[in-house]
Amino acid sequence: MRTDVHAHLWTEDYLTLLESFGRRDTAVQHGMGATDSTHDLQARFAMNAAAGIDHQILSVSPQGPYFPDAEQAVRAARLANDHYADLIRAWPTRLSAFAALPLPHLDQSLAELARALDELDLAGVAVTTDVLGRGIADPAFTVLFEELDRRGGVLSVHPSGHDAGSPLIAATGTRWMIGAPVEDTVCATHFMIEGIPNRFPRLRVVHSHLGGALPMLLSRADALMRREAPRMTEKPTVTATRMWYDTVAHGHVPALRAAAGSYGADRLVFGTDFPYQSGERLRRAVSFIEEALPPDEAEQVLTAGTRLLHPHPHPHEGGGGGG
Repeated sequence: MRTDVHAHLWTEDYLTLLESFGRRDTAVQHGMGATDSTHDLQARFAMNAAAGIDHQILSVSPQGPYFPDAEQAVRAARLANDHYADLIRAWPTRLSAFAALPLPHLDQSLAELARALDELDLAGVAVTTDVLGRGIADPAFTVLFEELDRRGGVLSVHPSGHDAGSPLIAATGTRWMIGAPVEDTVCATHFMIEGIPNRFPRLRVVHSHLGGALPMLLSRADALMRREAPRMTEKPTVTATRMWYDTVAHGHVPALRAAAGSYGADRLVFGTDFPYQSGERLRRAVSFIEEALPPDEAEQVLTAGTRLLHPHPHPHEGGGGGG
């Protein structure tokens, strides 16, 4: 089964709630054709069928339910996860979802993680590269990694869209063109510096967009690790292969080949970034993998999401799904 691990869905109720709590960056998600309405879902399923995609794993990233007020964060996270649980019950063969957590509130996040995975049957957890300005690899979030490691769980990491904290990126308006892959690169590097893949070997971390520029930088990181990251216990070229990376690269064959050569094709997981890649671009998200890699490796990548998540088979599917 070809499973897309990087797909988005935001309900209008969820976006409106975030806005009522003070979020001011949700405008781009409105009108994208990525709601839970019957119209949007049927269009999504038709595009997936045309592209040869069997299953999508949804997330609300980058619109995580992150607020200084714990009550607001919990309310938003529960709304998102309950919506997702309803969709999965309606379309179990077509949809799964990663849970949203009310970070940075750790006790509440652990409670919601347990509810989402044990009661709602969600597939893992989705976070952004930073939470209210603190990197997700920060030791403050160690208890989250410990719990996911105990469960053998999946942690999907997506850029936050905060310009990688760089005024130089913000000044040029290249938040997603340049800022997002920089965030991917920095975040994956932080995971390696903190030794998270080594300390939590059952935790399955999936970075977005091939890990940003990481495939081009690993040998450089090896050369400079003793001077700049002396806490690292093994070379970055090795630690990088303990994580996974989705294939969202906007059809750029050389980038995909560089990632396969740097991590191994077995560490690549098919992703599309729907709805930002839809229609012909969605089909290209599949075909460029088949163009870039030998047939056996391409099929391995396209079906890797299913093996990564070990989903339970669903013999029956309902006919509903409208929001």
